[in-house]
Parts: sequence; structure tokens; C-alpha cells
Amino acid sequence: MRVEKASNYTSAAMGNEDTTPRLLAEWTPQSAVLLSWPNPGIWQQHCQGAHAVYGQIISALTRYQDVILCHHDKQTQQLAKHYLSSIEFNSARLKHHLVANNDSWTRDYGPLSVSHNNDIQLIDYRFNGWGNKFAHSLDNKVCQQLKLQHAFGKQNLLTRNIILEGGSIDSDGRGTILTTRACLLNPNRNPQLSQADIESELAKTLGVKRFLWLENGFIAGDDTDGHIDMLARFCDANTIAYSSCQDKHDEHYEALTAMSDELKSFRSCDDNPYTLIALPIPNAIFDNDGQRLPASYSNFLIANKQVLLPTYDDPMDNVAEAALQKCFPDREIVPIDCRALIHQGGSLHCATMQIAML
Repeated sequence: MRVEKASNYTSAAMGNEDTTPRLLAEWTPQSAVLLSWPNPGIWQQHCQGAHAVYGQIISALTRYQDVILCHHDKQTQQLAKHYLSSIEFNSARLKHHLVANNDSWTRDYGPLSVSHNNDIQLIDYRFNGWGNKFAHSLDNKVCQQLKLQHAFGKQNLLTRNIILEGGSIDSDGRGTILTTRACLLNPNRNPQLSQADIESELAKTLGVKRFLWLENGFIAGDDTDGHIDMLARFCDANTIAYSSCQDKHDEHYEALTAMSDELKSFRSCDDNPYTLIALPIPNAIFDNDGQRLPASYSNFLIANKQVLLPTYDDPMDNVAEAALQKCFPDREIVPIDCRALIHQGGSLHCATMQIAML
């Protein structure tokens, strides 16, 4: 995709800090994480493996917070409850909701958490199946259905007409978002909006003051046109962990090396270089048709007292775990085998959406 050449830094005009929403960082304390149980009709031969992944996620998360679990229909709910009866988890923290959906990627149709007037506001952006690549009409209604079922408690849900996926942006909690031009400016999302229009919208609804635009980087097999949560993530306001490739013969080498150089040029809110933590990409994993699958350690989830790390039965699993432990010394790193998820085009962070609390 071609986009207009522009500075990697842009700033948005802001109003009064007391009345401006602020997109919260993922490390903000969370009340819950939103999941959608894998539907056999969609996941087919990978459904059993996906259920095992979701069981691990639920077992880990319910130690410290609630899980809001969507079920496409009663049959899917029965399958979920049958599987979950065989594992250990805190059942008091699991909330079941019948909500029809097209697929399990709640990161991209779940609500974003912002602080506003000393409260949490949830924002429901439109979802169009990553540029109309996949069915999405049910996914686009999930937040509203959950609101009607009181899944979010007393938290307000604000609907915006712009198309925006949660996996396409990452927040430092201080008004900076990290994103990619290839996704956020792709004409298959908001063709009627310019970069300035999108920045203005996110400044108004998410309180974004600074945009860090990446021009380089991709993960093979990713259908999202370059979601940032496959590439680079804030670990705190001064630290970014990113996907790195050292093999010059790998198809990712050139793009990820160029992305690393871009990250080195970025500056934090305090005008300091970021501390950069390289996460190696796993060895290539292919499906039965020989297509490379989107395996990335950057697709981790920061949760209460934990960081859930996607793993792939790869020697690099331990390297990534050690690197993230340095970033999160006060959180337990919980490895989750996500090989089943990447067959459906996503990984751990893609399957989850945190609901913040203040």
C-alpha cells in the first residue's frame, strides 16, 4: 500500500486535560478480560486445540480478575462448559454471555478503555473484518449486545462511526500511541478520512497527543495489514518490546531491521530514546498448504500481576520469556501454547481485550 510520505512523529491539538479522555495503557489495573469461545463451525479441525488454549488463558486470568466469555450460541456454550469442567480455574470470576459472533478475535471488536472525568468509559468503534476480508456483521454488534446484558456493569459505552481495531494501536497511557501506516491509513478501513482526520478523531475520543507512525515491519500470515500488536508493544511509558529477526535469509529480516531503526529514532514523552527490548521471531511454522502462519511473541497480554506470553514449542520461547521478565519484574510471565490460534490467523493478544478499572 502506498501512503503519503510524512514525519514519523505527529501531534494533535488537545483541549482541557480534565475533560479530555485518555486511552489507558494495558498495564492499568483491569476488572476483566473479554474472550469469545472458539466456535467449531469456524475453527473446524483446530477447534479442540483452540479450546485447550482458551482453557489455559481462563485458568490464568481468573486468578486475579474476571473473564467475560462470549458464546456464539447455546451449543458453543455447552461445549465450553463441558471443556472447562475438566480444568482448574476460579469459576466465580467467569461470566458467561450468549452473544452471536463471527470469530474469536475480541481484540479487534471489543471496547477500548479510556479514563474520563475520573471514571472509565468504554468506546465501541466500528469493525469491518480487517478491510472487508472476512464476515463481521455479528462481531460489529458484540459490544452493544454485552452492554444490554450488563456485562460491563455501570461503565458507559460510547459508539463511534470510525473503523478502528484494538490491535492496530498501542498506548503508553500518557497520550502516545504506536501504530502502523499500513493498517491505520489503509483505504480499506476509512477511505473517506485523511491522516489528519484520523488523528483528529483519536485525539478527541482517545486523548491522543502524539502518534508514532511505523512505516516498516510485517509478520507473514497476518491478515490485518500490519497490526502493531504483532510488531511492537509498550511495556511501560519508556520501554518498547519489538519483533526482531537476525536471520538474513528470513523473509522478515529486511522489514524488521528497518522497523528497529525507526524505533531507535522515536522519543518518549520525556524526549528520551526508548529502551528497546528485542523479541526474536519464532522459527517458521506452516499450515498444510505451505503458508507461513503469524507467530509473534509481541502478541502478549499484560494482565493483573501477570503477562501471558504466546509460545510456539520453539527454542525462542525461553528467550522471549526471559526478555519479557526483565520488562515486567513485578509480574509473572505465563507461557501459553498458541500454535492452535495461529492457524486461524491470530495469537494470544488478538484473542483478548482487557476492560480497565481505576
